Amino acid sequence: MEKRMLINAVEPEECRIAILENNVLEELYIERSSREQIAGNIYKAKVVNIESSIEAAFVDIGFKKNGFLHVSDVFVSGGGDEAHTADNGGRNKPQREPYKIRDILHQGQEVLVQVTKEGIGTKGPSLTTYISLPGRYLVLMPDVPRHGVSKKIEDEEERQRLKKILAGLNPPKNIGFIIRTAGALQTKKEIHKDFHYLIKLWKNILKSSKEVNAPAPIYQESDLVIRVIRDIFSMDIQEIVIDSAPVYERTREFFRMIMPKFERILTHYTEDKPLFHKYGLEREIEQINTRKIPLQRGGSIIIEQTEALVAIDVNSGKFKEETDPEETSFKTNLKAAKEVARQIRLRDLGGVIVIDFIDMREESHVHAIEKVLNDALKRDKAKTKTLRMSKFCTIELTRQRVRHSLRDVLFEECKFCHGTGYSKTVESLCLSTMRDIKFAIPSPQIAKVEIMTDTSVANYLHNQKRKQVIEIEETYNKKIHILGVPNYGIGKVEIKYLNHKDEPVLLNL
Repeated sequence: MEKRMLINAVEPEECRIAILENNVLEELYIERSSREQIAGNIYKAKVVNIESSIEAAFVDIGFKKNGFLHVSDVFVSGGGDEAHTADNGGRNKPQREPYKIRDILHQGQEVLVQVTKEGIGTKGPSLTTYISLPGRYLVLMPDVPRHGVSKKIEDEEERQRLKKILAGLNPPKNIGFIIRTAGALQTKKEIHKDFHYLIKLWKNILKSSKEVNAPAPIYQESDLVIRVIRDIFSMDIQEIVIDSAPVYERTREFFRMIMPKFERILTHYTEDKPLFHKYGLEREIEQINTRKIPLQRGGSIIIEQTEALVAIDVNSGKFKEETDPEETSFKTNLKAAKEVARQIRLRDLGGVIVIDFIDMREESHVHAIEKVLNDALKRDKAKTKTLRMSKFCTIELTRQRVRHSLRDVLFEECKFCHGTGYSKTVESLCLSTMRDIKFAIPSPQIAKVEIMTDTSVANYLHNQKRKQVIEIEETYNKKIHILGVPNYGIGKVEIKYLNHKDEPVLLNL
């Protein structure tokens, strides 16, 4: 399998990273400089409010929106630095008894927190006091004295080898380490280097936290390029192509320091044709955000995204490869299951996702679709949890939401339809305008009415409603001016009520 990573960073406002497998886009990461990414950052924060009803605290980290810290994300310890561990007023309780938020935090208290999820919509960022610092091969976890190996490393012999290496590092008693998937087959020297880097980093974070007052940033995650290479890079990637000279040099320095033997796979792209155009990605990225995604040889999936839930509908369309309806449904669902998992990754969809497959009767077909979907989701870096297919052939799953979805990064809500995708017809707008005028015109304060709207609505009022407008003017002896403005805005009608001095009259309609 040919696997390649493309890094497009020539535009200073945006960085894009694509991972291709046999020239098929499988993963996409986009970051804009206008949208500050704070997931993974560490802050010295101050508790501003305790909400016992939801067992959570709202914490000031220096942003407009306070962070959300649930009691389950608060590390409880009998002692230690208050800036890192919550003061355990209830530490004599049995471990099995759940703590109350007021037992471990109080208003004005300073805590060291890490952002686990970006603020989405009206919600602030989600926080935890369980700090974790990822390196290339290890993850450091302060105050969690547990050591282990990633579950994704399944070879038992390799797991035992890595555990021996980890034990030989003699980690501090109050710090835990997990060997990441990338640590598989790595030498003791490489893991040892990562170990010392993380220990030094944590000491610097603790030192910084003691020197500043809350709220203050303590540690900032790496930029997108270094972060993706650190977390996503694997030995089966044959080439990394970068179109920006400064980013190429910075990436090369990172490889020299962390993975010198892989520096040879870096390529600086200098052709005139833009990098993503060369590999045919621009059109595919545009199609990622469409509502309907066609499947090979017929069929399609439709994706509807809301703030907390995503609905995905599978349609057979013109797919008629099999004469048996059951086989047609099964083959369409097989194609859809793989594409659904791919689209979830590419769009970075999170929260609750409901997939409505085409109805099938055969139990073996149901199990096959569940297996294909689960296998396709295994490569996803975000945590997912999938339920069994229901009797209505729907599958529900949840996917970890860490940052904004791709749609929220690339698009903004339409100011006319407010995200519904629908706007009133010209006829509906005119009828609504006429009702408003009839309601307001009898007021003695009003001497004149001015209507400003799109030319299509203005023409309808002048032609279809001309007789009614004249009748209203003659009945109340008041003037109604209708002004059509090209491209004024779909669904937008502005009505001004003026007095005899041409001053606006405010009415409560």
